[in-house]
Amino acid sequence: MTTKQIDYCIELARTQSFSRGSENLFVSQPTFSYQIKLLEDEVGFAIFERNGKGATLTPAGAQFVTYLTNMREEMKRAIEQGQNFSAKYKDNITISLMVRQALYFLPEAIQIFEKSGSGVQITPLFQYDNGLDSFLKNESDIFFALKEQTKQLAGVNVHELFDSHIYLIAKKEDPLAKKNLITDEDIYGRTLMVGGGSPSLLRSIQAKLISSGKIEYFNSPDHDTTLTNVAAGKGICLAPGFLNDHSGQFAWIPYDCKDTFHCVLVTHRHDTRECLMAFVKTLQKLYKDAVAFPL
Repeated sequence: MTTKQIDYCIELARTQSFSRGSENLFVSQPTFSYQIKLLEDEVGFAIFERNGKGATLTPAGAQFVTYLTNMREEMKRAIEQGQNFSAKYKDNITISLMVRQALYFLPEAIQIFEKSGSGVQITPLFQYDNGLDSFLKNESDIFFALKEQTKQLAGVNVHELFDSHIYLIAKKEDPLAKKNLITDEDIYGRTLMVGGGSPSLLRSIQAKLISSGKIEYFNSPDHDTTLTNVAAGKGICLAPGFLNDHSGQFAWIPYDCKDTFHCVLVTHRHDTRECLMAFVKTLQKLYKDAVAFPL
């Protein structure tokens, strides 16, 4: 299977016309049709049902083209990354984190690191669910984590980064948004969004509030859904400060709790590159200097 055959197949699925498909890709129609036939012979099933007006996908073909489209997009990104890398960089560091806002100072750290002339590219990898597994498979070089996640890990180095407090998220016009500190009593009588992959510390606080019998609660599958529900007025939620994108869309009010999330960076012990440690130290310094920054 060639990349041209993949492109021809995706284009035919889109246009359902051999003549338009070949015209769009600047090849003759016989060449276009022949390559589609070669592809079908190779995979061993009919991808298209021919008719007088063109071609439509068979059920097997529809599934196949979905996979081809995803594969082609991945290939395109890989080529673009390779082009970027070969033009300017001599090495690459991949950092995995669950969401962009988890490391608020990441863009600034990349900018500082670029100016140092290291010739090393920093590639963020956003993995909401499987970041740890990906890191353990050596698919990333740095993993942003909560310290509790690192207790059973072997062969890694753990670098302290910052402590993140717990906040209540509400609509800006919510009466709670006027408070400087939220207590349990403030939450009583309200609907609290819970779940959504919450860390163990947050789950224990949610469970305590639910067990009081003084709140309603609503299960939410992930943080983005939770924020959507908060924006829709369905409730409020508690969240670690490192999830705050500081966009001003919501009110983030400190919650009266001494417990904090210990945020760290994890690297592979076998990775002894000086550039890796230099980037970790760049991030550490940014957070250390941001004493007054709400986290």
